[in-house]
Amino acid sequence: MTTTAAMSDAARALYALATTASLTAQLVKRGMRTRSISRIAPINPDTPRLFGPVYTLRYIPMREDLGTGAAMADPENPQRKAIETAPPGSVIVVDSCGLDASGTFGDILVARLRVRGVAGIVSDGPMRDIAELSKMDLPIFTKGNAAPPSYASILCVDAQVPIGCGGVAVFPGDIVIGDHDGVVFLPAAIAEEVARDAVEQDRMEAWIRQRIEAGSSIVGVYPPNDETKAEYRAWVDAGRR
Repeated sequence: MTTTAAMSDAARALYALATTASLTAQLVKRGMRTRSISRIAPINPDTPRLFGPVYTLRYIPMREDLGTGAAMADPENPQRKAIETAPPGSVIVVDSCGLDASGTFGDILVARLRVRGVAGIVSDGPMRDIAELSKMDLPIFTKGNAAPPSYASILCVDAQVPIGCGGVAVFPGDIVIGDHDGVVFLPAAIAEEVARDAVEQDRMEAWIRQRIEAGSSIVGVYPPNDETKAEYRAWVDAGRR
């Protein structure tokens, strides 16, 4: 699995800057319309930025005889194993099987991930200990809260396999990026290229917004026609930012 430590400095800089809005636009240009989760938000609004290679966890509905304390404490339990082996810089991505009665993670497990250098968590189900998680400087994106522990209703059965998170197909090693607008998954083979184009789109749109705020009509400016694009290129070539 690729880790952030193995990424080039250029790739890390791109992933740290590219917005999910522009990333999704760039993906649509490439015919990929199903790479993002909407209506998902960071627990701590002060840590809204997340990026890194994906480490997947897959849950299924609990079978009661397997939801025992001994089973949950087993070091080979995929969730427990992930806590100790997910590479630093990776992002845990959880497929909760569409169930929302239990929290997939709580504050103690998240604290261990943070200490180990994991870059964040994305879960399409709820989490518990929200008050404590909201104080942590770790990006955690989830779809709600729940008091019961995971083993009350779901069972982690696999790690580092393809999963469906929030209706999105996710593969180990994909690059995940999250911000206030949502979470996007980039196929590893094109992640850096897409992020580079998204950063350029963000820069151009910032310039376009300046034009609009200065009184320009959107006609021919947004989206930009050839004349506007030429003006933008001249602005960039002049070394302006």
